[in-house]
Amino acid sequence: MPVNNRIAAFHDEMTEWRRDLHAHPEIGFEEQRTSAVVAEKLASWGIEVHHGIAETGIVGVLRGNGSGTGTIGLRADMDALPMQEEGDVPYRSTIANRMHGCGHDGHTTMLLGAAKYLAETRNFDGTVHFIFQPAEEGRGGARRMVEEGLFEKFPCDTVWGIHNAPHMPVGTMAFRGGPVLASADRATITVHGKGAHAARPHDGVDPIAVGVQLYQGIQTIVSRNVDPLNPLVMTVAQFHAGTANNVIPATAELIISIRTFDAALQDYVEQRLTELCDGVGRMYGATVALDYVRGVPPTVNAEAEAAFAADVAEALVGPDKVDRAPAQGMGSEDFSIMLNRRPGAFVWLGGGAPGKDHGLHHPKYDFNDAALPIGASFWASLVEQRLPRR
Repeated sequence: MPVNNRIAAFHDEMTEWRRDLHAHPEIGFEEQRTSAVVAEKLASWGIEVHHGIAETGIVGVLRGNGSGTGTIGLRADMDALPMQEEGDVPYRSTIANRMHGCGHDGHTTMLLGAAKYLAETRNFDGTVHFIFQPAEEGRGGARRMVEEGLFEKFPCDTVWGIHNAPHMPVGTMAFRGGPVLASADRATITVHGKGAHAARPHDGVDPIAVGVQLYQGIQTIVSRNVDPLNPLVMTVAQFHAGTANNVIPATAELIISIRTFDAALQDYVEQRLTELCDGVGRMYGATVALDYVRGVPPTVNAEAEAAFAADVAEALVGPDKVDRAPAQGMGSEDFSIMLNRRPGAFVWLGGGAPGKDHGLHHPKYDFNDAALPIGASFWASLVEQRLPRR
């Protein structure tokens, strides 16, 4: 595969960066060491560095040769997951219950590799903004950066993101216009019943029984209220109640993950859950409270930008290694918030290899370092083709 020769020459260096980040993982808004490493490297290459955006976020600014006013934003997420690593690699996590289980160490490294190359060559006309985002894993890092004026301070005509895909062979890439990942909402249902002795259930209002009815009702929202051709996932991931085997508890709690590609369907699900909680509560004499939290919207790629990125990838890895119609996924990405503000695309980079067959968020997952020069070369090519020298 024709990766950039200069980037290929510092592949070993990038591997060292990635493994250092892997050994020192930090979760959302705690990426102090990670952002310091990123900032130091960017500054050493002559890139203008801006600190403290969304607490630990970093933006590097690099201007090319020429007088062009075009701008582009390249985003990498930096945070790790609050999970214990079980792998046996020599660079495994040195911090308990912290692990780069999603490959953000690789994402950060690939963008650093592209920044190093572009700072050396400046073979483009315009401005590149290297966006190193904190807190992608459910803590709202993208939203914070946007709310704190990311695109006002660092204008971007387009914005782009990459995620590694261990289910795809290394050296392959995938692009899709339109919706690619689902929204992610969270609903918490709290049932307030009446506690009683387990031997005298008639004295109480059993919140577990109410919770079971709610669980069954939730399943019918998907199976009986929504067009089966419109994807919707509602997973009751937690059900908490009780502390002893001879006590009917006073409360129970259900926590639900809700995912769809359709913003209107998000509104409908919230409405149906409200009606379900009210109706089941009244039927059983309980009070049922719903707390519905909008998480991230669907990730929607601009059609033109997705096609442009696929063209760039075909020149890099070959047409046979590029999938222009990958399946949509019910996972979510807070990069969607940036795509809601600026056109762009979120793309997949293959990272599968023998011995690295654990998926994302697995306790033995490890980013495949063979993908580093491919991802960095893609970033560099994207910039040079999007902002060509006049």
